[in-house]
Amino acid sequence: MRRISRITVAGAATASLALALSACGSTSTSAGSSESKGDKGLAIAYDVGGKGDQSFNDAAYAGLEQAKKEFGYETADVEPTEGETDADKTQRLVSLAKQGYNPVIGVGYAYAPAVKAAADKFPDTTFGIVDDPTINKKNVADLVFNEEQASYLAGVAAAKSTKSKVVGFVGGVDIPLIHKFQAGFAQGVKDTDPKVKVLSQYLTQTAEEGGFASPDKGKTAAEGQIEKKADVVYAAAGLSGQGVIEAAAAKKVWAIGVDSDQYKQEALAKYKDSILTSAMKDVAQAVYSLAKSVEDGKPGTGIVRGDLKTGEVSLSDSNPKFADDAELQEALKTAKEKIISGEIKVKSS
Repeated sequence: MRRISRITVAGAATASLALALSACGSTSTSAGSSESKGDKGLAIAYDVGGKGDQSFNDAAYAGLEQAKKEFGYETADVEPTEGETDADKTQRLVSLAKQGYNPVIGVGYAYAPAVKAAADKFPDTTFGIVDDPTINKKNVADLVFNEEQASYLAGVAAAKSTKSKVVGFVGGVDIPLIHKFQAGFAQGVKDTDPKVKVLSQYLTQTAEEGGFASPDKGKTAAEGQIEKKADVVYAAAGLSGQGVIEAAAAKKVWAIGVDSDQYKQEALAKYKDSILTSAMKDVAQAVYSLAKSVEDGKPGTGIVRGDLKTGEVSLSDSNPKFADDAELQEALKTAKEKIISGEIKVKSS
């Protein structure tokens, strides 16, 4: 059951939510059943690209929707604004906490300074951050993943599927988080077939330059790699990855999606036959699980890690051509077992 004290806070502050958030990003709220009595639960603040990226942010939203449905309470999800500062992000999280939302989750490593600041101001609120392991506070859960493991399997799939012996990797922003995707992918390719060449490119040096939010940049990068004979291209680039998938479909080569099962994404339906698989990390489950821990009165804290063993990173198998390739599936099964056992140690940089 939710704590009664938060019901009072939520009811008193409802009128100021729109005003408080208007300065730091648009918001949407969703009321649950009447049984929630005005109590407020999970709130998420999106990373660059916002809701509708068919990837990272949308996965977080799916976790929010699952929590809202199960717990019957009010939720909020807030969009980022262009050129925002850490102070803007902090204001956003503080505004949500003031309204009685609990937990409050920053979706993306860029929220680290804001989560630290907001957690200090509201020690009785549980905060979460996706993709950052550095916040060591009693009321913060660091929701992180071994993305390199799923990326290794994507590399195995690429090496088994290429005919040109050239594959590509497109990273959104040149940062350590995305280096994990590149390192795992390249290792998976080389361990499977050392003769396969891996082309790698980053779209921008910083997120502010649009590396995670520019499909046009992704498309141009993928076209360049395809011109160099790449016939499988893996993107770890958020919304920019849509451009990579579009380019792959136009040139009739394979794309490998990321974070969510992009074969199933409605916005990408016309390209789905070109999406071989997706290297997924279950952001939805991580977001939902933190909400459930608060609902159960045992808030999650510290580093909460998802990997192949827990099932929170994986490859999707929605494309029948991928799922029905017996030789490929056997290679993936073997690789997965060796990673889980520790026989294969996947690089993260």
